[in-house]
Amino acid sequence: MPKICRPASGAPPFDHRERDMTTERPRYIVVEGPIGVGKTSLVGILAKALKARTVLEIVEQNPFLASFYADRQKFAFQTQLFFLLSRFKQQQELFQQDLFAQVTVCDYLFAKDRIFASLTLDANELGLYGRVFDLMGPRVVKPDLVIYLQARLDVLLSRIKKRGRDFERKIDPEYLSQVCRAYNDYFFHYNETPLLVINTSDIDFVGNQDHQKTVLSAVWKMRRGTQYINPYGSRAETA
Repeated sequence: MPKICRPASGAPPFDHRERDMTTERPRYIVVEGPIGVGKTSLVGILAKALKARTVLEIVEQNPFLASFYADRQKFAFQTQLFFLLSRFKQQQELFQQDLFAQVTVCDYLFAKDRIFASLTLDANELGLYGRVFDLMGPRVVKPDLVIYLQARLDVLLSRIKKRGRDFERKIDPEYLSQVCRAYNDYFFHYNETPLLVINTSDIDFVGNQDHQKTVLSAVWKMRRGTQYINPYGSRAETA
């Protein structure tokens, strides 16, 4: 079982909007986690249950991604910059819409883009990337709720193989392991919005209706702070 990340001790819950999230369900939900964890699948389930619109990350349209998995060092900057700009464009379009008119579910958190940049870019590239990111970050809407999905490395590799995307066939297990560790570290310190952490290693919320109901129930009850559920859906603790 992977280590469940915990927020920094004593970190207060952060409600970035003036609405009372203790009584209202979130209107803008983001699902996050490493490659192959099931982000887009859960977004689809949530969107159907909430009759929500979806915002999906542009992945397969990235013209550098296949080359990146074959040679990370050579194609990292182009790949990262494409993702950053495409995500920002999506977020700006989202900002121009009325987020309160309809529930919105997204399969990425814009702020997490730095996770991948820190893993793949050299010092000079990271410096340039950081300057661009700092111009964009403040202009992006924060979600009402972030759902962080975790899974063991072997589970992620199995799911990646099962979905059979050509450009992911050359993914390096060690790189994926680094991504998982970086995600854990990022969300260990995360307190910008309510956070629900779900260990999905032994959960099949796509094919198992009981597991799906457990996940949805946790989302419906989530209001503020940080909460965790174990692989079988028992509520753990609140931070």
